[in-house]
Amino acid sequence: MTAQADIFGRMDVLADSTRTRLLLALEAGEMTVSELRTVLQLPQSTVSRHLRILSDEGWVSARADGASHRYRKTASGPDPRAAELWHLVRAEVRETATAAQDAARAQSVLAARRATSREFFSSTAGRWDELRRTLFGSRPELGAFLALFDPAWVVGDLGSGTGQLAEALAPFVRRVLAVDESPAMLEAARVRLHSLPNVEVRRGELEALPIEAGELDVAILSLVLHYTPEPGRVLAEAGRVLRPGGRMLIIDIRPHDHAEYRSDMGHAWQGFSKEQIFEWLGNAGFDRPVYHMLPADPEAKGPTLFAASAYWPDTTVITRPNRVTH
Repeated sequence: MTAQADIFGRMDVLADSTRTRLLLALEAGEMTVSELRTVLQLPQSTVSRHLRILSDEGWVSARADGASHRYRKTASGPDPRAAELWHLVRAEVRETATAAQDAARAQSVLAARRATSREFFSSTAGRWDELRRTLFGSRPELGAFLALFDPAWVVGDLGSGTGQLAEALAPFVRRVLAVDESPAMLEAARVRLHSLPNVEVRRGELEALPIEAGELDVAILSLVLHYTPEPGRVLAEAGRVLRPGGRMLIIDIRPHDHAEYRSDMGHAWQGFSKEQIFEWLGNAGFDRPVYHMLPADPEAKGPTLFAASAYWPDTTVITRPNRVTH
């Protein structure tokens, strides 16, 4: 295909209002066909047909999440020239009343995901530790932290729940900031942690942490990312609160088929692949990512876990190639 024919093809794709609405909606975050149908107020068959066109042309990509697929807009479109074209089209279509209504519904869809997780945490705070042990075994995170402890560190336990991890970390580091959004979880954490003078419990959202920029040496997301509607935003915010050269540690679920976890336990994601985690870390600005599959705990009845880590950039550190451990 010639360059001229190629650009005309791109223009043809963007000439359809449904497809431009889909692209605008997907800028808010990944969504399923069902969610996009809600946002655009169109039949599922219409949404699917236009998504297929956008996917074939390289404007969107999809990834499996259990029995469904989540769609997202590719970062630069099919190519740099297409990105320039989208920039021009987007400036016009996003100002329309229809686009404004779509944007409001998209935020409602994302808020509904958060509400599902919040309701679950509010109702289960009293038995959270027991539930987590049943799914993932006893203290699944400790083995991943042994090489991280430094007595001078300030560590953020982000999405701290009842404070189990913060309690384990407190004897080994200078200070622990335990952050959670759920009042019920925070109440349980304060009871558990009241005797530890170097642990501070704070209420806040993972997308807007109540922590100063560069305050942390290490940020930890332990078995919490699968509850968040927009993991990319969470990781970007974690980067903000890390010092240069600080480290991010994620412990979470590998992809699985337990679709019932969404309704029964408020999960927003059915696990994460190595590629997805690395993409989000890279987009957030982290470098030198490492990924490990964790050994299965014989006590656990839930999915297997992984640990991933990465560094917040420090110009004094020589960047080494990515390393992946299976």
